Amino acid sequence: MIHVLLAGNAGLGPTQDHQRQMYAPAFEAHPGFELVEFPTLAEGLASDEVDLVSVCVPLDERVETLTRIANAGKHALVDKPLAGSAADLRTIDEAFKQAGTICLPAHHLRYHPTIQSTSAAIAGGRIGLPWNVQGDFLVAGGDPCPAGELVNFALYPIDVLRAMTGLAVRKVWATGGTFWHDDSPDDLAVICLDLDHDVTATLTVGRTATKDESGFAVHRYRVSGSHGVLLVDAAKPALTVRNEAGKSSRWLGQSTVTRMLDDLQRAIETGSRPAVGPQDALATQQVVEAAQESIAKGVPIHLEEVS
Repeated sequence: MIHVLLAGNAGLGPTQDHQRQMYAPAFEAHPGFELVEFPTLAEGLASDEVDLVSVCVPLDERVETLTRIANAGKHALVDKPLAGSAADLRTIDEAFKQAGTICLPAHHLRYHPTIQSTSAAIAGGRIGLPWNVQGDFLVAGGDPCPAGELVNFALYPIDVLRAMTGLAVRKVWATGGTFWHDDSPDDLAVICLDLDHDVTATLTVGRTATKDESGFAVHRYRVSGSHGVLLVDAAKPALTVRNEAGKSSRWLGQSTVTRMLDDLQRAIETGSRPAVGPQDALATQQVVEAAQESIAKGVPIHLEEVS
């Protein structure tokens, strides 16, 4: 049994609390984990009863908190984004490399079975050589993120794109603005990407004005290759529910957070590496920061290889 300590309840927005909404319930329901409590983080880190810390502290506390966790020899699951800047991510990555423990950023959508089967199909040559990916990641309504939806959401489809293709992003050209939520710096962005081997991608990311209980307005990808096309709808399979509250879709099957915890348990117990780590978070953060710079300057931004 892996013993888990919860640290923090912060999110990017004032109403975000992924610790209570996502991670704590998932840990409680998972047979491989058990939640433990301590009066302070320091006492928990000093105890042999704690193996893993689920981290949702504010972004400006991430480096200090995660460095303490690594130095204590504990593993960490960290709410997205793992850190507020690429520089902070490098510091965190180095701390866990030195400690020899796991730091897993909660990029849980790459664990979606549809995404994983798509990744396997591309790697297996089912559509030949991929040359373009189109992705739509639109969240249906909800409270706007004060930092903007580019910062809030873009890491998910960027990480999915990298998981599906296995390719690094080399150039970013983006545009975005506010269309539905006046109290957000942006609620829609279009990101054009050049990847290795002349593969291109276009990602549309944002938050719509209309709320849907399923959460997503659309989450889909179209992967074009030399010998075929893959159409990927990550909102399926799902059950459509119509009642007095309206129409909504509910995902059928194991949640992506549960599948992420399965991978984390396996990595901790076997000493293997999980499917996602700080280097993936760094690569994703660099693309997000490049998209922000591209929007501000109106020019494409070139990226160097993550190191």
